[in-house]
Amino acid sequence: MMFIGATFYAFEIPNYFDWIVKKTQFLKGIKATLTKTILAIAYFNPLWIARHLLFIKLFSGQFEAIGFHLLEIAFWSFLVNIPISFTANYIIQNRFKLKWRFMGSAVFSAIMAIYYALSETIFS
Repeated sequence: MMFIGATFYAFEIPNYFDWIVKKTQFLKGIKATLTKTILAIAYFNPLWIARHLLFIKLFSGQFEAIGFHLLEIAFWSFLVNIPISFTANYIIQNRFKLKWRFMGSAVFSAIMAIYYALSETIFS
């Protein structure tokens, strides 16, 4: 997982945050704030969570545990997490300077990785 985080996610997430800035550069006030937050939440959607769970299964050698049930777990994990994710992404997208957003997101994602790993137990 550290390899994925240091390569794939390290490339993907900062580029997405740059895209958010470009998409919202002409918005002002609450519209800009909410749009940035919602776009960040949209990125960490159930498919992203399912992909994360897939990586956990792959790197754990639990190939037989890979299936469509990971999507259902990811869906419920996403729904339950919306209030926390909204708050964290609001802070990351609207209070951190762009150069610190990846770091803020990485810290939040590290915490959420624990939650995602527990999601299978919680939502199965």
